[in-house]
Amino acid sequence: MSGHSKWATIHRKKGELDQQRGKIFQKIAKEIYVAARGTDGNPDHNPALRAVLEKAKSNNMPKDNIQKAIDKATGALGGEDYEVVRYEGYGPSGVAFMVDCLTDNRNRTASQVRSAFTKKGGNLGTDGSVSYLFERKGVIVTDKSIDEDTAMMIALDNGALDFIVNDDNYEIYTDTDHFIAVKESLEEAGVKEFITSEITFVASNLIEVDDEAKEKVLGLVEVLEDLDDVQDVYYNLSE
Repeated sequence: MSGHSKWATIHRKKGELDQQRGKIFQKIAKEIYVAARGTDGNPDHNPALRAVLEKAKSNNMPKDNIQKAIDKATGALGGEDYEVVRYEGYGPSGVAFMVDCLTDNRNRTASQVRSAFTKKGGNLGTDGSVSYLFERKGVIVTDKSIDEDTAMMIALDNGALDFIVNDDNYEIYTDTDHFIAVKESLEEAGVKEFITSEITFVASNLIEVDDEAKEKVLGLVEVLEDLDDVQDVYYNLSE
């Protein structure tokens, strides 16, 4: 199976991410903290924590940073109390946005997110106003260190929903239950590099806009991603 790359619509260019590596690590550390809070910190007993650790690994987060976040959550170190909050709305040209946050001050976060939407030509909606446009899936992007037929057979045999062949990578989508099985099977088969591997939200349908509108939409994405309380920004723009 091959076709238009959905992965490009939920991830910025890797070079842009590298410039913000420190901020990315801080955001992932908060996710690890929330997933591990109130547990023994063992990902084998905690699917949510295991999924976040996969995200941390795909972003090359140092092991010391990962362990520190787990230690905070399990009481080995003092920790914060974060609340999970989601905002939904529309950006320029009717592009749907879903913004996931972790915050210790809901009022501050709401004010900052609302201000970003207003300044960039969007508006916040009610709960559920756009979330139905996104599906939670596992996303795995690998190098081509094993041949296409082998990679496709392994992925599909282990429950993958879609297998896309790009110029320099394989792009694989799974449901949340089969994510780990697909990744581990590819590792065992000899895949050398996982460009990304995480459970995230993927837009069901993408919106095409002209270049001027696209620039405005990506401007809103950039402002939202720069907010400390914002963990993830999902949108259904076709890039």
